[in-house]
Amino acid sequence: MPFDGKRVLVTGGSGDIGGRVARSIAGQGARVTVLDRQPPPDTSCAFQPCDLSTSEGLDQVVEWAGRSEWDILVNVAGIQHFGTVESQSADHLNRTVSVNLVAPIRLVQAVLPAMRTKRAGQIVNIGSVFGSINFAHFATYSASKAGLRGFSQALRREVAGDGVDVTYIAPRAVRTPFNDAQVMAFAKMTRMSMDDPSRVAQRIVAAIAARRRELYIGFPEALYVRINALVPSLIDRALAVSDRQVAKLFG
Repeated sequence: MPFDGKRVLVTGGSGDIGGRVARSIAGQGARVTVLDRQPPPDTSCAFQPCDLSTSEGLDQVVEWAGRSEWDILVNVAGIQHFGTVESQSADHLNRTVSVNLVAPIRLVQAVLPAMRTKRAGQIVNIGSVFGSINFAHFATYSASKAGLRGFSQALRREVAGDGVDVTYIAPRAVRTPFNDAQVMAFAKMTRMSMDDPSRVAQRIVAAIAARRRELYIGFPEALYVRINALVPSLIDRALAVSDRQVAKLFG
């Protein structure tokens, strides 16, 4: 079994998707430790409380993580702002960038030296389709996830030949409490597909086990990612009508 006996660190492992990922990996023989503000409901995983949204919290958990050797790091934790750019508070903006982008990088810095020394390990970053198709009214969430995607690609090239694999996984929208009532209204207005979290977690775990380089979950979103990379003006036009409709939520 690919996870048997592995030491696995999962951020956001008390959340809807992260919890499912942590439980599944633990159920396949791994020794899983969850990093989160609240303990996971499943006692099969160890728990290390932390706050990834502050400099002090990050410093503490990075120092803690660096004292042990880990086989797999899975960065799941994330927060988002849905609304106009100017309506997001400075505090929430800083926490968004910290949790979605700075924390994964800092934790990689903590665990990577030991992985390189033993020439074995895996870094898994859970991004979002929103990091490749940059949606209006999710500007800072999209920006932070786009940064995570770029970091994953660059890191993969940096550790090539060192025995460390880098996996980037980008789900589309998922039906979890992560989405508030206004986001759900947006999804209904734009007819956006939202996946079941159990199915998404299964795909994530399978991709980790297969040590895949990248996985985009959802069709046609995975196709739109490629189109947006090549001809973004086509996606601009495709989203223009819905963007104007959604703007009315904040008028």
